[in-house]
Amino acid sequence: MLNSETQFTTAVDQDTFRDVISNLVSGVSIISAQREDERFGVTASSVTSLSVDPASILVCLNQRLSITDVISETGVFAVNILGEGHGDVAIQFATGHADKFRGTTIRHDGMGNPILADALAHLECRVVERKDFTTHAIFIALVESAVARPGSPLPYFRKSFGRFIED
Repeated sequence: MLNSETQFTTAVDQDTFRDVISNLVSGVSIISAQREDERFGVTASSVTSLSVDPASILVCLNQRLSITDVISETGVFAVNILGEGHGDVAIQFATGHADKFRGTTIRHDGMGNPILADALAHLECRVVERKDFTTHAIFIALVESAVARPGSPLPYFRKSFGRFIED
């Protein structure tokens, strides 16, 4: 049985892994949460649909991030799926700035989480389970609300944002 304190080694060095995994196209989201009057947000590309019955997702966050502890404490968070043209927002939430929400229009979901008003879509989520693996926390969550608006997603590929073009 593996646990979070098990030591792992692989034959692939970190730089090679980063280079190769950058070939995987992913969507870009802002994970947001709130504790009392303090808002938390971080850019994430590790958001995955887990099941449609029940509607559930998987989100992976670095354990060192404050938002990881907040989500564990409150048991709720939102996923703001970014659309084309939101590259600057993704970069803003990826930084260590004290007010990541500066210049954004937000509203709050039914669980009290901040929602980016111009996100392509958002999900309101309730944590079912947290699993820790080396440096990251893996949250399994039920989706309690999901809303999307028309538009194209913001894809991330080879360390750059791109455009999704439909055939």
